[in-house]
Amino acid sequence: MPVEPLSQKQIEDRLAELPGWSVDADRLTRSYRLGSHFAATAMVVHVAQVQEELDHHSDLTLGYHSVSLSVNTHSVGGRLTELDFELARRVAELAPAHGAS
Repeated sequence: MPVEPLSQKQIEDRLAELPGWSVDADRLTRSYRLGSHFAATAMVVHVAQVQEELDHHSDLTLGYHSVSLSVNTHSVGGRLTELDFELARRVAELAPAHGAS
């Protein structure tokens, strides 16, 4: 089944279910603060595992006590798709286990 871009209404509806996430320049983004660099590194590894499972990858940035993600779907011209929101949902679910806020 081909991936289709989401409408503005669909994007808004999905964003309402993902506190802390936003759309910036056609990319779904979120930054998390963590208690230590080690915790941030562990979260990056966990996010990388989810990305491999989904075969959908974000720009993932590790900071000293932070992790930032930015994603869209290249195969539909850099627009947002359900894949982007599925990745965001999965990250939002795993973040609390790493102490991320």
